[in-house]
Amino acid sequence: MALPVCAVRAFEPPRQPERGAPARTTCPRRHSRVEAELAASRPGSVAASVRAGPPRGVSHGFHTRPLLDKPRKASSSLAGAACAPLFALLSRGRRRRMHVLRRRWDLGSLCRALLTRGLAALGHSLKHVLGAIFSKIFGPLASVGNMDEKSNKLLLALVMLFLFAVIVLQYVCPGTECQLLRLQAFSSPVPDPYRSEDESSARFVPRYNFTRGDLLRKVDFDIKGDDLIVFLHIQKTGGTTFGRHLVRNIQLEQPCECRVGQKKCTCHRPGKRETWLFSRFSTGWSCGLHADWTELTSCVPSVVDGKRDARLRPSRNFHYITILRDPVSRYLSEWRHVQRGATWKASLHVCDGRPPTSEELPSCYTGDDWSGCPLKEFMDCPYNLANNRQVRMLSDLTLVGCYNLSVMPEKQRNKVLLESAKSNLKHMAFFGLTEFQRKTQYLFEKTFNMNFISPFTQYNTTRASSVEINEEIQKRIEGLNFLDMELYSYAKDLFLQRYQFMRQKEHQEARRKRQEQRKFLKGRLLQTHFQSQGQGQSQNPNQNQSQNPNPNANQNLTQNLMQNLMQNLTQSSSQKQNRESPKQNSGKEQNDNTSNGTNDYIGSVEKWR
Repeated sequence: MALPVCAVRAFEPPRQPERGAPARTTCPRRHSRVEAELAASRPGSVAASVRAGPPRGVSHGFHTRPLLDKPRKASSSLAGAACAPLFALLSRGRRRRMHVLRRRWDLGSLCRALLTRGLAALGHSLKHVLGAIFSKIFGPLASVGNMDEKSNKLLLALVMLFLFAVIVLQYVCPGTECQLLRLQAFSSPVPDPYRSEDESSARFVPRYNFTRGDLLRKVDFDIKGDDLIVFLHIQKTGGTTFGRHLVRNIQLEQPCECRVGQKKCTCHRPGKRETWLFSRFSTGWSCGLHADWTELTSCVPSVVDGKRDARLRPSRNFHYITILRDPVSRYLSEWRHVQRGATWKASLHVCDGRPPTSEELPSCYTGDDWSGCPLKEFMDCPYNLANNRQVRMLSDLTLVGCYNLSVMPEKQRNKVLLESAKSNLKHMAFFGLTEFQRKTQYLFEKTFNMNFISPFTQYNTTRASSVEINEEIQKRIEGLNFLDMELYSYAKDLFLQRYQFMRQKEHQEARRKRQEQRKFLKGRLLQTHFQSQGQGQSQNPNQNQSQNPNPNANQNLTQNLMQNLMQNLTQSSSQKQNRESPKQNSGKEQNDNTSNGTNDYIGSVEKWR
């Protein structure tokens, strides 16, 4: 059986040009396309019904002929009539897949060709533009029009890199809030690190009257002695971050040893195997999980000196410190924490030597935890310890009968708790506020004479800030925490007054030091002047006598100036010695050196009122 002509052409090798034939100078694909068009113009030819081929730049494979979208109609040519049944032998699905494949291949090739031509045109135009710019600037030294192919490729690579950087920048910083796009940040001066951190008014008007002793908090803490710093950690006030600062971020002669994977660090005194810090990250929860003021004051002395004989126990001072937070933000943060499964079941709540009973302190939930509770359910529980938590943990609960609500009326109980919390907070060695991180760091350093390695960071975005509540819910939260609201207002006023008082005192000390330095330099200049003048008089005594008939007057003047200079020097040295030994003259220094600063500050407070 004889094969059709199209089948024979499909299996035969590609034809070679005849010997002596001229070489083809045109593009083979363009030449084949021209031949196909000429063949298609002839009537009755097979090529009239066959597609001329793929577009320029697309290949069909190794010596394969183009596929047909659909069976060709029978023509007058025998070859066309013979080739038509071959495509019809394929199944309909096969023909459809071959048709889709060819269309996809043509589309991808078209995209690649357009991209290549576009980049080439872009590079060509940029070359001419940059060439014109360089020719204007550098003249004949820079002729971009004569650049070689390597320079063109380098230029195109730089342009593509710039476009990629612009795309990445727009992806990372989609808006104008990106710090990289704020040009005024480069021209603005460095702000004060102790500016108002809560975006409130910089001018502070005090509301409460505090004495000099309440404002001046300077603790004579000797880490080599027997005193102890006790950290009262209230839930969701940023105490975890502050506790890590205490064990990892303080410049000490013997730093705390913190091992990887362990929460507790070893904070020993220099030369002793005894801790100077009682906190979660140094001694753990030795008095119970988040122990309050009532528990710590009765537990810490027995835990620290419990193994020693009463006669051998040192007389140590316990310096209590804590951190407070805005009540609404703290309440929402605790609700989110409880939603994630926190219960604080391990808290002992020991008061007057015993924990509360289930009738005195009922539970708000049944089950292992209160995870997933809505905010309304969290607020509806009357026994929720999150309500007024800061007042309860800072007050002396033995004054109100601990957790027994039947000892006194509720109004009287609330008043006693609030006054106790205010008193304990005011007499603490130090307390800070979560909303004022840098001021908290400053006051701690001035109070304990201990410096931190790196500055504190103010985080304005927290889990509580992500909770969107309306005005009605906020007012209800404030009503549930009305004692905490009043305590926080009191604490914020005291905190800012202490900060301003310490800053004014620091400015006065700096001004006094500058005055002493000026006096010292002035005395040195006078001393060198009279020494040079005396040397000149000793070298030319006859000339000096003829010019000055009364030499005793100059000598008396020189002696008086030298005496005044020596008195100033002795006074400045005595003041330096007094500053170097604050322990011996601590009472005198506080009464004499701070009286002027305190009077100025109290006077300014009265003016503000």
